[in-house]
Amino acid sequence: MTTTMPATHEQWLAARLELLEAEKDLTRRSDELARQRQALPRVRVDKDYRFDTDKGSASLADLFRGRSQLLIYHFMFGPDYVAGCPSCSSIADGFNGIAVHLENHDVSLYAVSRAPLAKLQAYKKRMGWTFAWASSFGGDFNFDFSVAFTELEQRTGGIEYNYRREGAMSEAVMRRTLKEWKALGSEAPVGQIAASTGTDVATYLRERPGVSAFEFRDGVAYHTYSTFARGLDGLWGMYQWLDRAPLGRNERGVWLRHHDEYAAR
Repeated sequence: MTTTMPATHEQWLAARLELLEAEKDLTRRSDELARQRQALPRVRVDKDYRFDTDKGSASLADLFRGRSQLLIYHFMFGPDYVAGCPSCSSIADGFNGIAVHLENHDVSLYAVSRAPLAKLQAYKKRMGWTFAWASSFGGDFNFDFSVAFTELEQRTGGIEYNYRREGAMSEAVMRRTLKEWKALGSEAPVGQIAASTGTDVATYLRERPGVSAFEFRDGVAYHTYSTFARGLDGLWGMYQWLDRAPLGRNERGVWLRHHDEYAAR
């Protein structure tokens, strides 16, 4: 946490103008990065991926819903979860408001998870969400786009996420049960997060978050971009607000909850 001493308005203004130059530089660099994203090569998607949606079985092309662009949020909700990842959920809390704007700018927005559709629909109702959410249960989509992994990959160091290979998960972590993670409490923050989804850490971490972008042209879908981990920060509206608050993110331990689990204040 940053602490500063009281100042006069003139002192504040001088510091603010100096910061403004840094902010403008970041904006210019962000604009250039966006241009570089859009200039990435396109990769044709030839695999026949299938999804379960509220309107029935769908192909990847169907998810475009007549538009030329598709953005998919890879939402951490595995088949063994009983609730969605709280971090993914806080990001998705903003989807209802932006989806209609994207749809009217030739962009379709979908969340995709590996849990069966019925689980997603029940959780979506609990959260009060209306955005489109598809299940890839039983398919290769999440595995092929590096947001789902097997137990064998965890044990052998075969996970490649965020364009980097991870080491093998220790047997001690692999063996620890949900009950044991809950008993550890604040001693194991990732255990608390996993427990909020109803899983142990190993099961929880076989799913990962990300965003993938696609273009539909001449009857063919093309993969254009994917980002993971901290690459999602700019889409996480809550943190963008906190970064502008006096104390910033100011995080101590696991504070994030599903939005219906905060105590009333």
